[in-house]
Amino acid sequence: MDDYRRANQALWDEYTGINAASPLYELEKFKAGAIKLHPLERAELEGEVGGKDLLHLQCHFGMDTLSWARLGARVTGVDFSPKAIALARSLSEELSIPARFVCCDLYDLERHLEGAFDIVFTSYGVLAWLPDLRGWAELVARYLRPGGTFYIAEIHPAGMIFSEKVTEPEWRVGYDYFKDGVAVYQDEGNYADPAAKVENNTSYEWMHSLGTVVSELTRAGLCIDYLHEHPFTVYRQFPFLERREDTHWYLPEGMLRVPLLFSLRAVKGRGKSGEE
Repeated sequence: MDDYRRANQALWDEYTGINAASPLYELEKFKAGAIKLHPLERAELEGEVGGKDLLHLQCHFGMDTLSWARLGARVTGVDFSPKAIALARSLSEELSIPARFVCCDLYDLERHLEGAFDIVFTSYGVLAWLPDLRGWAELVARYLRPGGTFYIAEIHPAGMIFSEKVTEPEWRVGYDYFKDGVAVYQDEGNYADPAAKVENNTSYEWMHSLGTVVSELTRAGLCIDYLHEHPFTVYRQFPFLERREDTHWYLPEGMLRVPLLFSLRAVKGRGKSGEE
């Protein structure tokens, strides 16, 4: 693991306690039996998970992983934060939800996990922490069985170019969509609790275009079933967003829309005819 990833690991170790205590994650509701998945991924993937082996990459402290288990999947979660994985394991034990959790850097996963899965899943704020998207796509393909499904729901890179430091409902470009290399950020607080005191407040992130995501997955041997773009998101990415009854966050009425999320489903080992 390089210095960038070590710094990010320390940041996410610190984020674990902040996020677990925040209203955004609603940990107590999860402990009481709630499924902590958003309507988008439930609508697009839930019908496929029953009785299947599911690998969750970058699982944080495991609420989504364990939610898939509550919906009938046999789950394995992976994250590079020791504190996040420790909390995930304790939740699994406390709630009697069978799950396996692996703590390692994503790119070292083959040294820690064998086998293959029916579904590989990842979601929301994951790609920006990965310096090597080709290596990531190859890992996705490596852990899928022939005919297996990969699913990602993620913040749309087009929406990430706009500055969040605005007070009025307006679009102001603040970031480079085609930025190469690492970007360094220093922020107070975190996305779940802006008032939190964070000691490890330097993060190292990478911008990946939507074209790069699709190209690397297809290069790794996956067949794209669909790529959906959505005019809503899962957190208050901009201060003028409005939360609706479906729990997603939307732009105010009349504002010109841009894609805020995308979701993608791909299959391994399917030929052009649609047969495995």
